[in-house]
Amino acid sequence: MQRPKVEIVVIGGGIVGLATAFRATERFPGRKIVVLDKEQTIARHQTGHNSGVLHTGIYYRPGSLRASNCRDGKLAMEVFCEREDIPFERCGKVIVATGEDELPRLKTLLERGRANDVRCELVGPGRLREIEPHAAGLAAIHVPEAGIVNYAAVCERLAERVREAGGEIRLGTRVTGIRTGSGSVVVSTTNEDIEAVVAVNCGGLHSDRLATLSGAKISAKIVPFRGEYYKLRPDAERLVKGLIYPVPDPRFPFLGVHFTKMIDGGVECGPNAVLAFAREGYTKTAVNIVDLFESLSYPGFLRMAARHWRTGFGEMWRSLSKAAFVRALQRMVPEVRPEQLEAAPAGVRAQALGRDGTLVDDFVIESSDRVINVLNAPSPAATSSLNIGTMISDRVASRLE
Repeated sequence: MQRPKVEIVVIGGGIVGLATAFRATERFPGRKIVVLDKEQTIARHQTGHNSGVLHTGIYYRPGSLRASNCRDGKLAMEVFCEREDIPFERCGKVIVATGEDELPRLKTLLERGRANDVRCELVGPGRLREIEPHAAGLAAIHVPEAGIVNYAAVCERLAERVREAGGEIRLGTRVTGIRTGSGSVVVSTTNEDIEAVVAVNCGGLHSDRLATLSGAKISAKIVPFRGEYYKLRPDAERLVKGLIYPVPDPRFPFLGVHFTKMIDGGVECGPNAVLAFAREGYTKTAVNIVDLFESLSYPGFLRMAARHWRTGFGEMWRSLSKAAFVRALQRMVPEVRPEQLEAAPAGVRAQALGRDGTLVDDFVIESSDRVINVLNAPSPAATSSLNIGTMISDRVASRLE
């Protein structure tokens, strides 16, 4: 049987797909690698709307893929940025407890961070003021190694390196079918059919649909959540020196509204988390009837909504009320005023949701003989992307033998 001319097809031109292709060019020099994306530019969706935080791994359950990949992934990302002269900054983060009820959760988070080998310390109000002069709280965790970077710029450089190594990036190419055989996989697109030894699905917001095309039996569905942001006006940027976060609610995977210094300048405030009416629904008015019906009719979403309706109502209220959004921010930085905030672009998070209503809180990478599906890649996927690419390359290796 004649071997396919293409060894690896990567579906998705976001940071996970490009990092996977880049690692594959390093691991398998001379092999033919093709990246496909339906958009005309790379990093068009989750990566292009990312706030740019270099996470340290403090939040994630010890032993999980998120925890094990974050630390090594952050180091790999910093090494890559230094080598490629891409600006990044270790600006530090504080996670602030503003109420007595949050102190036990703060202590648990500190223990988790130490279990994950994160450099972190518990500080009181005085030390918090030294780190972030305008922040207020009963106590905080200081994470000095947390940082910021522009992930879209990282993607541009990854794409350059993939092309230099002989790989192809084919834009404007939508995948319409995936058929597996005994020795190859055929990826059908709007332009042509591509036969390869292995395909890697890094489709983000559409990863579950792509997995279904390949014949995979998936246990969770992607439900899109829009994260809405404001940004501080230039005269108010003095209020934030680095990253200021609240203590997360362990029952919900979103971190709550927070302040994020941006590597290219400015400070973002947010996001909230509301159901998006389209998988690529970056505005309140963006509606895709098919996407919306799929979310609202999915048993997992209905169960999650019933379980977390109070939290969901609060998120929706902050979406509708700027005053409510500002009050959430003022818990950590009391000096913030509504007139100091202006609307900023939103992002959409591809959240995998099980049929039982459980929000999948770890990376999910499932493999068949010819297809590797990245089915859930929430934060810190961008931070961890080079390490994820290495992990996927390990799985690809046995299929290329």
